Amino acid sequence: MKPIQVGLLGIGTVGRGTFEVLARNHEEIERRAGRGIRITKVADLDVERARQIVGSHATVVANGFDVINDPEIDVVVELIGGYGIAKELILKAIAAGKHVVTANKALIAVHGTEIFAAASKAGVIVAFEAAVAGGIPIIKALREGLTANRIQWIAGIINGTTNFILSEMRDKGLSFENVLAQAQALGYAEADPTFDIEGIDAAHKATIMSALAFGIPVQFDKAFVQGITQLQPQDIRYAEQLGYRIKLLGITKRVGSGVELRVHPCLVPSKCLIANVEGAMNAVMVHADAVGTTLYYGKGAGSEPTASAVIADLVDIARLSSVDAKHRVPFLAFQSDQMSDLPVVPMSAVVTSYYLRMRVADQAGVLARVTGLLAHHDISIDAVLQRAAVEGESQTDLIILTHDCLESNMAQALSEMQSDTSVLAPIVQIRKEELS
Repeated sequence: MKPIQVGLLGIGTVGRGTFEVLARNHEEIERRAGRGIRITKVADLDVERARQIVGSHATVVANGFDVINDPEIDVVVELIGGYGIAKELILKAIAAGKHVVTANKALIAVHGTEIFAAASKAGVIVAFEAAVAGGIPIIKALREGLTANRIQWIAGIINGTTNFILSEMRDKGLSFENVLAQAQALGYAEADPTFDIEGIDAAHKATIMSALAFGIPVQFDKAFVQGITQLQPQDIRYAEQLGYRIKLLGITKRVGSGVELRVHPCLVPSKCLIANVEGAMNAVMVHADAVGTTLYYGKGAGSEPTASAVIADLVDIARLSSVDAKHRVPFLAFQSDQMSDLPVVPMSAVVTSYYLRMRVADQAGVLARVTGLLAHHDISIDAVLQRAAVEGESQTDLIILTHDCLESNMAQALSEMQSDTSVLAPIVQIRKEELS
């Protein structure tokens, strides 16, 4: 059978990995796919560098539209990233009747509904395994492996940069700023790390997983997003003393009023497997009714781990391209006419528990006033840790863990506690997830 001819848009880190893994493992891949898969055309602005990578095995052009307009190309792999030209190229490829593989989580999270509608109309496949958690096959697990289940919640460490930073802060007691500089020097963080440290990258991925788990449209604009820039070493230490570790989690959960979709730092019990995922690694927990809790762990980024996911999608296309479009696995796991209109609930309606750190005056009655305010707003206390004041100082840290409560109730309680004259600094609030 004639090999599938692939056009590659962008041959940076992941593009190079895709080209090299395909070349190295071509015999194994062909045995699985049932036909050869060849990258025959590459588009990259740095033409000379691209030619050095591919040699005589592929034609190199500077313009991505030259790849799409080539009638010999069967599949277009988009590894450019971003919302701009990547979207235009993908839609043009779909209109030209070509299947698409992309690692572009931002594009799928924001414009996925439009892209999938176009692909459905054209009868082509859009595959995006590499868009979430790099080499971990979490998309395939949600779309296919867990089909029999009613998924109840997903919680994932889905950004390696932030996990590396939090791991280093805990291990070495360093500040966020110092570890961020270290992450940039090691290549874990970009020169502009905003998408990572502010939680945006994780929210793109959580949005995609939420759509797959619950059969809802991708709705990135409705996600609650909070990064790690305000975390302090002392909070990581206090969490450890209380039996928790702090992780940036992407969480989506089925609740009575709809679906939660949120990304923020969380205290996670130290005994939980996901709490022990360190460095730049990723992990995703999925809780479903039939199978219970499953954990998917591995490298969430990098040249060859992400290339592994890209090539897995290419193999799927090799197997399924001749199958009638109505009999393929739906883009978001559920049949398009069976998608749900479950709303994404606002953060004010979310129920969870909390870690609070207050810098308070070391005087009688402070704890009683604080606990009284919490009780007034229907917030019960799970644990209290009060540090003895350092000799010669008149203030100390008061740490409180709460039971589950409504986020809006906590916001009101925090506002009232902050106005107490005995509270001497802004109150630190971190949500807590037991993941049980």
